[in-house]
Order: sequence, then structure tokens, then C-alpha cells
Amino acid sequence: MKTMLNGRRWGRHAALVALVVVLAGPTVPLMAQDNAAELRLRKLEAEVRALQRTVFPGGDGKFFPAQIQAGQPAATPSGVPATTPVTDVLQRMEALEAQIARLTSQTEVNTNKIAQLEARIAALTPAPAPSPTPVATPSTVPTPAPSASPTPRPTPTASPTPRPAASGGTRPAAGAAPSAQRLAAVRAIEKPQTADAGDDEYSYGFRLWEAKFYPEAQQQLKLFLNKYPRHSRLSFARNLLGRAYLDEGNPREAASWFLQNYNANKRGERAPDSVLLLAESMKQLSDTKRACVALQQFIDEYPAEAAGRLKTQYDRTRTGLTCN
Repeated sequence: MKTMLNGRRWGRHAALVALVVVLAGPTVPLMAQDNAAELRLRKLEAEVRALQRTVFPGGDGKFFPAQIQAGQPAATPSGVPATTPVTDVLQRMEALEAQIARLTSQTEVNTNKIAQLEARIAALTPAPAPSPTPVATPSTVPTPAPSASPTPRPTPTASPTPRPAASGGTRPAAGAAPSAQRLAAVRAIEKPQTADAGDDEYSYGFRLWEAKFYPEAQQQLKLFLNKYPRHSRLSFARNLLGRAYLDEGNPREAASWFLQNYNANKRGERAPDSVLLLAESMKQLSDTKRACVALQQFIDEYPAEAAGRLKTQYDRTRTGLTCN
């Protein structure tokens, strides 16, 4: 009898265990589904925040609720159970996906507008001004290094205004020996004798130019340039050499020396004069375009000289030229 009672109890226990297993079976996949949905929801919310920071900069990562909301549920009659958590999660995910689509579209619109604005700004940006057109230059002379000069010497101004007649005159005919009178006049010009031999050579060339002995001045200044390539008077000498050719009536050769002086040292003492005299040489050659380019370069690079020491010469050179 006791054995029969134990058998019945064991059978009931086994049936109860089987019922618990059957009832608990659907719970495991349901919990896994809830966890997957929660992970998907968190991922979507993170993406929405990233998009909001892109579309609405300065929002400090604040979360903006979606404009597309899930439909309001109808009144639930009493006795009907509420929606499950899974249903609520799905509704939130649909709202977030709709907001992501809206933010993505807004980002594309903003990107397109920015591209159009950049294209308009690029079209309105003015092109850089052209630089002066170079002309042929003789062999390059090394750039001078500053050095001290013991005493100041006379230097020519930029103005090519004709000077009073002197004993020099024009260049003798090719192949003809200078006349005795000319040789005597050149010998009469005293050459300085100081502690600075280089400065003496330059000053002697200046005196020959001042006396309108242009060929002799050209020869003397070239001798100075070759003998003293680093003297402090280098900028003065190249500019004066160009002046000697310009005053002699050879603007093409003069222009080459003016341009060489400017290119060798744009901050040299007579670089502004050379650019202005380059414009004068081009004007005499009837090359209006290059003359205007040189004048514009002079104004842009040496505004203080244009408004001060060389203003009169600039106005005179500008007269008669039609520059755009």
C-alpha cells in the first residue's frame, strides 16, 4: 500500500514539473526579443543625437523629440489589457526612424546650399593684378650688399628733365675718334680722390653724366659695376647708367638697365626711380601697355615715393598715357 501511495505522489510531481516547463518555455524567446529590441532602440537614439548635432550645431547634444509621432491609441474599453512593452518599443522605433529620415534629408539640403554659396563666392573673387611684363635684360649683376660710404655724394633725381647745355653733347660717330676739344673737356672733369675708391669711381661717372658726356659716363659706370659689384652705390650706379642711355636717346637699352636694377634689389635706394623711368622708356618706345603696367607697379609697390619725392615725375610720366 505504501509503495502505491509513493508511486501516485511521484506521478503527480512529474506532471507538475512538466506543466511548469511548458508554461516557462515561451518566456525565454520573449525575453531575448525584448533585449534585442532595447538594443536596437538605443542604437537608433544615438544615431538621432549624432544627426541633430550635425543639423542643429550648438544644441549641446540636446535631444529633440520627433515631429512625426505615433498615432494616439483609441480609448481602451474597461476590461481590455493595455499594450505590451514590445508594442511600445516598436512605436518608438518607428518614430525615431522617421526622424532620422527627416534629418538626413535636411543635411543633404544644407550641403547643397553651402556648395552653391561657395561657387558664387569663387565667381565673385577678383583675379590678381598682372605683374609688369619683363623686357630683355643684359647679364645679371650680383645683388649688392650694404656697406658704409664715408661721405655722401651727389645722386641724380628720377626726373629726366633736360639740363642746360654742357660741353658733352651726343655720342661721337661710330668709328670716329673723339675730337681734341672733347678730350680736353673730359679731362677737365675732376675725379674725386677719397678713402673710398669705389665711391670715387661712381662719383666720377655721375660728374660725366651731369656734364652730358653720356658715352663716357656709360663707360665709367660699367667700370664701377664690374670692379665693385658689392658697393653700397650699386643701386645708384645701375639707375644712373639707365639714365645715361635714356638721356642719350636710347630708351630700349635704358629700359634693360632700369629693369635689371629693380629685379636685382627691389628695396634698393633707386629701385623706385628705376620702375618709374622704365615706364618713361616704354612711353618713348610707344609701348603704352608696358608703360601702364610699370606705372601701376610703381604705385602698388612704392606708395610713399609716389606721394612724395617722385610725385611730380609720376604725374609727368602719366600725362599722355591712357591706362585702364
